[in-house]
Amino acid sequence: MVDTNSVLGYAAPIVASPGERIQFHLSSASLTEVGVEVVRVRCGDPDPAGPGLRLRAMGSAIDGRRPVHFQPIRPGSFALIPDRMPLPQLGSFSFACFLWPTWPAKGATQTVAARVGATGEGWRLEMMADACLRLVVQARDGRTAEVRSTKPVLEREWVFVAASYDEGGALLLEQASLDPQAGRDCSCSNGASAPGGLAWPAATPLTLAARWTGWDGDRPVAAAHFNGKIDRPRLYGAALSGDQLRALCEAVVPRAGDPLLVGAWDLSRGIGSDLVCDRAANRLDGRLYNLPARGVTGANWDGTVMSWQAMPEQYGAVHFHDDDMADAGWQPDFALDVPTDWPSGFYALKLTGTRPDGDPVESFVGFFVRAPLGQAKAPVAFVASTATFLAYANSALRLDQSHAESMLEGLIQLSPDDCYIAEHRELGLSTYDTHADGSGWIYSTALRPILNMRPRANSFNYVNDTHVLDWLEEKGFEYDIIADDDIHREGAALLAQYRCVITGTHPEYYSREMWDAFDAYQRGGGRHMYLGGNGFYWRISWNPAMPASIEVRRDVSGVRTWEGEPGEAYHSYTGEFAGLWRTSGRAPQRLVGVGFDAQVFDRSAFYRRLPASHDPRVAFMFEGIGADERIGDFGLRNGGAAGLEIDRADPTLGSPPHLLRVATADRIGYGGLPSPEEFRTAHRGLDGEQNANVRADMIFFPTAAGGGVFATGSIAWACALSPKGYANNVSRITENVLRRFLDPAPFAGF
Repeated sequence: MVDTNSVLGYAAPIVASPGERIQFHLSSASLTEVGVEVVRVRCGDPDPAGPGLRLRAMGSAIDGRRPVHFQPIRPGSFALIPDRMPLPQLGSFSFACFLWPTWPAKGATQTVAARVGATGEGWRLEMMADACLRLVVQARDGRTAEVRSTKPVLEREWVFVAASYDEGGALLLEQASLDPQAGRDCSCSNGASAPGGLAWPAATPLTLAARWTGWDGDRPVAAAHFNGKIDRPRLYGAALSGDQLRALCEAVVPRAGDPLLVGAWDLSRGIGSDLVCDRAANRLDGRLYNLPARGVTGANWDGTVMSWQAMPEQYGAVHFHDDDMADAGWQPDFALDVPTDWPSGFYALKLTGTRPDGDPVESFVGFFVRAPLGQAKAPVAFVASTATFLAYANSALRLDQSHAESMLEGLIQLSPDDCYIAEHRELGLSTYDTHADGSGWIYSTALRPILNMRPRANSFNYVNDTHVLDWLEEKGFEYDIIADDDIHREGAALLAQYRCVITGTHPEYYSREMWDAFDAYQRGGGRHMYLGGNGFYWRISWNPAMPASIEVRRDVSGVRTWEGEPGEAYHSYTGEFAGLWRTSGRAPQRLVGVGFDAQVFDRSAFYRRLPASHDPRVAFMFEGIGADERIGDFGLRNGGAAGLEIDRADPTLGSPPHLLRVATADRIGYGGLPSPEEFRTAHRGLDGEQNANVRADMIFFPTAAGGGVFATGSIAWACALSPKGYANNVSRITENVLRRFLDPAPFAGF
C-alpha cells in the first residue's frame, strides 16, 4: 500500500503568481531523504473508475533528492507576556481572574497562570487532575510550598479565583462560584504557610492558560494547557484578600493610579487580533499563540447583547484549548520561485521515498498558481475554493461523529488519511470538528499540513474539483486559476477580467467581500457557471492580519456538527454576524438561482428535462441532447450526476423571475434528507421519496449587461463529466454552456 503520510508538509503561501516565491515546510519522523518533484494537477482522484491520477511533471529547479528531518507540531493555545519590569521585582503578589473550565475532568494538570523558570522556580496557579486548584511557589534554592482548594471547580460554571503569596510566609487560595445554588457552589478558601522572601526567576515570561517551558527559535514552547475561558486576569504587587481582589476584578476598568496594580489584561481589546492588552500603567502587553477563541462571552455577560461589538466589556474572555493549532511553525526546507512561463493551475509538491519496512511513500503538498493579478491569461477562470478547503481541513468528522455511518447510509471505510488523523490530532482539525473539550473549531489556517487538500485525498472538495480541471483540459479550454482569498482581496475587478468564471463542486464558504464580488461581476455582464452543490452557504471572515486563515461560527441553523455558545455568533475577525448567508438575507438562490436543500449520500440520481428546456432561448444548452434523455444516470459518485449535496430553485428565497428551471433530479429517494433550515416541523414525509423540495435543479438566468448564470445544483455533477470517454450528456451540456458563455453576444429574449 502506498503510504501518503510518512512525510508531510505545507506551502506558504498556498497561492502564488508566476515569479513569486513559495516556501515548503516538511517533516518526517521516519525518512531522512525524499524525492521532490513539482507536478501540475489535472486530476487528483485515484479512483480507477475515472480518469485516475493525472499529474504533469514540471521540471522545476527544486526537483531531486532532498534531506528531510522531523519537526514537531506543538498544539495548544496560550497567552505570553514578555518578562518586563516590574515582573522580576515582585515580592508579595496576588493573581485573580474569572474562570470557566470546559474540561476539568481531563485527568491532567492544566495551568491557569504561571511565571515559572527552567528549573521550576517561580509560581503557578493550576487546575489539578481532580479539578481542584493549586497555587505553587518555588524558590531558586528548591524550597516549595503550595495551597490547594478543597472543592473541585465545575465544568462550564464561572468561578472567581484569587491566589496570593505574602513574602512574610503565607499562601492564600480562594474561589467563589458566581452561581452558588442548586449544587453549583464550589466556593472555598484555603491557606498555607510558605517560605518567606522568595525571589522570582529572571528572564521568564508570564503565561496564561499554559506553562512556558522554553524557546524553539523565536517561538515559545508551552505545556500543561488549560481548556476553558479566562476573563479579566489581574496581577497585583501585594498579598490581597479574596474580597479585595473580587472587588477589584469586578471593575472592568481598573482603578486609575492603583500603586499595587502590576497588570490588568483586558481581553475585550483587540479581539480581532492576537494582542493581549494591559490596561495598567506598566503596559505589559502580550500575545496569543495558536488562535484561542476570542469574541466570547465573559463572566459578566448577561444576555443584554449578542455581539461583542455592542458591549465589548461583556466579552472580556478568551477560550483556550489544549488542541488549538494555527501555525505548525516548521522551518522552511526550500523555496520555489514559480517560473514565469508556468500556466496557472492546481499544483503539488510530490514527495516520494521508501519506508523502513519497504513500503513506498507518495505524499503531496498542495498549492495553487494563479495568473499574475490583473493579467488574465485565459478567457475562463476556475475558482480554487480555498475557503472551503480550509473549512474542511483535516476533517475528523467521519471518525468522531456518532451519526456518521447513519448519515452516509453505510459502513465507513477509513482511508490511510483518516487513520493518520485519528492518531495525530496535533495537525489541528477542521471547522466541522470539536475540540477535545467539546467546543467547536471556529478557526482554520493553511500553516499546517492539510491532508485533504492534495492529490489522493478523500473524495470531496479538492479532489472532486480536479474533475472539472481534467474536463477543461480534455476539451481543450484554456483556463486560469483564481482563489477564494484573491477574490476576497481583489473583488470584482479580478473576476471582470474573465468572460466566464466557473465555481466548482462545493464553494460553500463565502465572505461578504467574495459574495459582493460575484454579485458585481454578474451585474456587470459576467457569465458564471456554478457546477456544484451547497454553495454560498456559510458566512466566513478572513483574518486581515493572517493570510489563509478563516473563521466559521455555526450559530443555530444550517447543517452543523456543533453549535456555538449563546452570545457567540459574531466573528471575532470582523465583528460580522455568522451563520448561514440565508439568515443574513442573502440566500444562495438570490446570487446563483439555486440553494442548498438536501444531502444524499447513499445514491445519486439523474436529471430529467423540464418544459423550460425546450425554450428556444436555451436551445444552445441542449444541442445534441434528446428530448426525453436522462441526464447523468451515471457518474463516479454513487452512480448519478445529482447527489451528495443538492440545490433547488425557490422564488421565495430569491430565485429571479427570469430564471428557467430546465431540468431537475427529483427522484432522490429516502436517503435524501433536507437541511434543517428547510423544514419547520418534523414529520415522516421529509425525505427525498416524498418531499418535492428535495431535488437538484439545473437552471439558467440572464443577468444585467448581457451576463448569465448556469447552475447544476449538485456536487456529483463534476464527477459525471468523464464517463464514456467524456462523450456523455453531462459533458455535452457543460460544453454547450461554456461555449455559449464565451460568446460575448448577449442572451436575447429575456
